[in-house]
Amino acid sequence: MRIVSLLPSTTEILFAIGAGEDVVGVTFECDHPAEARTRRIVSTSTLPEGLSPGEIDVAVKERLAAGEDLYRLDEGALRDLDVDVVVTQDLCAVCAVDVSEVDDALAHLGCQAEVVTIDPMRLDEVLDSIGVLGGVTGRDGAAGDLAAGLRSRLDAVGRAVAGRRRPRVAVLEWTEPLFCAGHWVPDLVEAAGGESVLGAAGQRSHQVEAADVARADPEVVVVAPCGYRLEGAVELARALGGTGVVPPGAALWAVDADAEFVRPGPRLVDGVEALAAIFHPGAVPPRPGAAVLVSGPGRA
Repeated sequence: MRIVSLLPSTTEILFAIGAGEDVVGVTFECDHPAEARTRRIVSTSTLPEGLSPGEIDVAVKERLAAGEDLYRLDEGALRDLDVDVVVTQDLCAVCAVDVSEVDDALAHLGCQAEVVTIDPMRLDEVLDSIGVLGGVTGRDGAAGDLAAGLRSRLDAVGRAVAGRRRPRVAVLEWTEPLFCAGHWVPDLVEAAGGESVLGAAGQRSHQVEAADVARADPEVVVVAPCGYRLEGAVELARALGGTGVVPPGAALWAVDADAEFVRPGPRLVDGVEALAAIFHPGAVPPRPGAAVLVSGPGRA
């Protein structure tokens, strides 16, 4: 079987269930595991490099309004790779190549590859998607073991934080302009023993104003900007801290968004454990390099 994965999260899942040897094409963002970087890149961004968050927001909105693509799919690569399965999404035009573009490309090439669409909106659906890819690749047993192990870790966090007071938490997926995190992120907060007060589980992330953050009255603000690792998130959180958006007395944290929050793959459970250590350090030990306290008090 020859697979092209157009999502960093599904690339990670495919390698985790032992199907990495079948993956022949990936996107420019597929960086985990490191072996994925050795596969042919078939999808790239049309946005220029080096833009600030505000500039990225403007560019994305302008291109979407003009009906222009944010990603470039290499049809020649699809032809050369003789693909059997293409894994893509129909969830967010900003996140990856849309399934309609893939269908059009395959039709143009006369390719009969199976298109598998993975569109989880909740944490449980992310775990279920592991089983879907296990079925597609004939690795049901490995997929079941992976999902069971992740659920066992979630259960362990749940036991550790049970009965403890839940802090009010706002997770920001973008800082200029402000976007609250939706989709599965509120589930991560709840699983970690917090109360998500900005953004709804299973709903899309959406733009908010500083007044919305103030009304939500969070005790903890977590900056998890899509497309950024921990170092970049820390820089954006520090900049945000000087704008008055973070309520006085709230703890401001930065996390590794790309690794553990915005990609719907196995490492979301790492994100739950990182949040649990922020909310309840007496119950869950912190993991080095998982999060940085930018300002305000730590949780006790």
